[in-house]
Amino acid sequence: MKIFLRQIGQVVIPVFTYISMRLVWLTTFKKFHFTTSIGEEQHICVCWHGELFMAPQAYRYIHKRQSASAIISQHFDGEIVASTLSKFRIKPLRGSSRKGAQKVLLQAFRSIKKGEEVLITPDGPKGPRHTIDDGAIGLALKSNLPVFVINFTAQRFWQLSSWDKLVIPKPFSTVDFYIESISLEGMELNEARNYLRDKMLVNTVH
Repeated sequence: MKIFLRQIGQVVIPVFTYISMRLVWLTTFKKFHFTTSIGEEQHICVCWHGELFMAPQAYRYIHKRQSASAIISQHFDGEIVASTLSKFRIKPLRGSSRKGAQKVLLQAFRSIKKGEEVLITPDGPKGPRHTIDDGAIGLALKSNLPVFVINFTAQRFWQLSSWDKLVIPKPFSTVDFYIESISLEGMELNEARNYLRDKMLVNTVH
């Protein structure tokens, strides 16, 4: 029975999540603040795990046609996220910095060589919240690509009690998206980690 329920959940929950995401997107007032130009240049794309309800939609709003993949954990929640993101034409790369790291990073570099952008939540899959793991920063440094940072704040929102404190803007509220392209070129690992974290913490819900 447990296996059956999980199989049903893998079908039903992503559909419900996608519909909910689209309803919130369509019923909020969105403002985009570009700290730097993004254009069509290939990037590594990052957002906090707690911003996943809106960030993938903002990404697709800005890069409508870019081929993209996302690093997603291998546990059950990851199955839900992978199925949901596929509806935004974002392909899953299954693994994380904790489990299957070498395999998923190899997949990520292959995707990059094909011209795809790779999306990653540097504090996923289980936190701590608002931290930058070695896998995320290593991918950015070794790929020599700029980092496409997506953060947002909301005028009114729900915030879940989960470890990532997932933020869900309330319909008819204003959502401000903050978009920036940054370079980590020439930085050491810890320097790059601290720099990226500081950038990502400026415009987010704490």
